[in-house]
Amino acid sequence: DELIEVMARSEKICRHLHLPLQSGSSRILEKMNRHYTKERYLQLVDKIRAAVPDISLTTDIIVGFPGETEEDYQASRAFAEEIGFSKIHVFPYSPKKGTPAAARKDQLQNAVKQARSHDLITVSDRMTDAFLQKHVGKVMPVLFERCIGDDVYEGHTTNYMKVHARSTKDLSNVIADTKILSVAEEMAFGEVEA
Repeated sequence: DELIEVMARSEKICRHLHLPLQSGSSRILEKMNRHYTKERYLQLVDKIRAAVPDISLTTDIIVGFPGETEEDYQASRAFAEEIGFSKIHVFPYSPKKGTPAAARKDQLQNAVKQARSHDLITVSDRMTDAFLQKHVGKVMPVLFERCIGDDVYEGHTTNYMKVHARSTKDLSNVIADTKILSVAEEMAFGEVEA
């Protein structure tokens, strides 16, 4: 709850927060010795969204942990869709020598892990596009970091959307109000307000 208070106070500065979630299955989280459940995670997300509207929520999800059933995977997938992340970083589980998980007999086949990874990446791409699309038409402050060529500048909004915009003025290290015109391939395209 202290995190929520900090986020609320810094709403205009920080709209991007990374909350790790290795699985959307509380059964798997327990096997991974995580000290939270998916239900607790969802409560935290709801509080953050209430405190900081328009926040960008990303997460890491490991698929294919030993013993993960199809039911466990589908629970993780459904949970990710319920939250509506702006991005999921997906990792197939890989055994690390000397860890208890690596010694388990219920390892999943690589083909299963790769199929689940691919499926979850597809879900992530769809959610990223939905997150970006809801900002089309809005005017947002963008910190432009650099020119990437042909008078096109690249920067980020306060909720960590990558934005490209044209300008004949040097926008390097400048915060400029920018109207979001369109989105494609995990990026927004905008027009700097006069």
